[in-house]
Order: sequence, then C-alpha cells, then structure tokens
Amino acid sequence: MEKKKALVIDDEQIVLDSVSQILTDENYEVDVSLSGREGLDWAIERPYDIVLTDIRMPDIGGMKVLRDVKRIRPSLPVVMITGYATVKSAVQAMKLGAADYIEKPFEPEELTDAVGRALGMAPEAEEQALIHKEEMAKVLERAESDDEFFMNLLENGVDALDEYDLTKAEKLALVTGDVLWIEGQIGRLTRAQRRMLVFLKVQSKS
Repeated sequence: MEKKKALVIDDEQIVLDSVSQILTDENYEVDVSLSGREGLDWAIERPYDIVLTDIRMPDIGGMKVLRDVKRIRPSLPVVMITGYATVKSAVQAMKLGAADYIEKPFEPEELTDAVGRALGMAPEAEEQALIHKEEMAKVLERAESDDEFFMNLLENGVDALDEYDLTKAEKLALVTGDVLWIEGQIGRLTRAQRRMLVFLKVQSKS
C-alpha cells in the first residue's frame, strides 16, 4: 500500500523530530518545516495527504496556513498543533475548517488518533470565493464604528461572528485580517477598516 504523505510545520525542532518519528513509525512519509511560510508553500505545491501545523509561529501563524491551504486545496485535511495557551485558537480553527487539533505535550497515540480521524473524514470542499458580500460589508462597517464589537472580534475571533451568515472561508479572511483578498472581493476598504484588519492579522499570529 502506498504510504500517506504528511507535512509537519512547527518552529520547534523538538516537535518536528517527535512528530516525524511517530508518523514514520506508523508508515507515513513525512516532510518537516521550521517555517510557516515555507511550509505553506510546500502544502500548496506538493501532493500531501495531510498537514499538521503549529498555531503560533514567528513568521506566519497556523490560522493563515489553514486559510491559504483551504483556498488552494480545500479537501486537504489540516490538524492544528497547540500549546495550552492557544487551545482556544485551535478550537476556533476547527470551526473554520481544521480537521482536528493536538495539544503539546502529546502522547504518540494522541497524535496518530488525530491524524487517523482527519484522514478518515469525508473531504470538505466549501466555496472559497466571497459569496456574502453584504454580510462582510456589515461586519466591516460595524467593526469600524462599534469599539465593543471590534474588541470582541479581536479577543474572541470567529465566536464574535456567530450572528452573521458567512462561510468558513469568509470568517477566516476576517479573523486573519486578509486585506488583499477582501478588497479583491468587495472593493476598496476605508482606512479604518484596513487598520482594523491589520490588528486582526497580527492577533492571528499570537
């Protein structure tokens, strides 16, 4: 049987070594990257069956990896690797299309179980273009004028968007502050809206 191919992205070498050893022992072919940006490029360009990515990395965070992977390869399962401080973000990532998450430090069976579950899921290929332009505009206008709502969005991410009819891709664009994609879909934003999205982009890496 052909080996499944896994990509592991984490800025800690010890985590890469550990995950690689566990998955290799389970007959996976494993690539590793210390860089979120490099890992994202590989995930898009190479034929992986699954991607595991840390939530918090110095160059680009796991939420952006999730966002961009899903835009190019929407059926590719992504598992988030998280520490105690970022479990909330990992749970949010699952609401936005991540297949599962594992919390560091983890036991080998926890890792292999999460990977097995992710690979066993039916492929999800949600629409990646912006289809709720009016709803997106409402969110941006409200965030621009309502400081309490903006702080809720900054602190609680996708949970602040429950009342809006948005796809996972649209919510991911907002919580990761994707100015270029949003402007490409709905046109030029105001300076305040762009600044707000920059704050969200920075927050998504922390």
